[in-house]
Amino acid sequence: METIQIKKVTIIDIEKLQNIGRQTFLETFSKPNTEENMNHYLSTSFAFDKLKKEIENPDSEFFFAILNDVVIGYLKTNLGDAQTELKDNNALEIERIYVSKEFLGKKVGQLLYDKALQIAKQEKVGYLWLGVWEQNHRALAFYKKNGFVEFDKHIFKLGNDPQTDIMMKLTLNCL
Repeated sequence: METIQIKKVTIIDIEKLQNIGRQTFLETFSKPNTEENMNHYLSTSFAFDKLKKEIENPDSEFFFAILNDVVIGYLKTNLGDAQTELKDNNALEIERIYVSKEFLGKKVGQLLYDKALQIAKQEKVGYLWLGVWEQNHRALAFYKKNGFVEFDKHIFKLGNDPQTDIMMKLTLNCL
């Protein structure tokens, strides 16, 4: 396999971000959820203005995983007040790591995770945290393999369906 590149997403990449975001979310969650709830989530979470605002936020960053000029996955991290829940200045949130279905198991997620870890070390935060749907066993296993531990739960609303996310964290030794 050729080298996968990790590239920071900019405003000019919004359409590509919408495409990979919608594609990977559908691939990951469409089976257990209703079409109505999926469509609502995809139309609101990947709306142009929402993504533009997120990209312009200096405390949030998106990165693409690119192979042969094709976006095959992406990462979103948040610091400070951009974090979805904890808003801890000593933490970096991994809000999203998604990889195209055909590239699962090919270390793309690990490359994106390694980028988040690099950012956390550069920012000298004490820990990484994230939320993972309790039914996403593949992602839960991935994060546990990378040393994350469960510390809480929260409710994630997908349309009108309340779902439980497992909150996980990894303490860092950034000296």
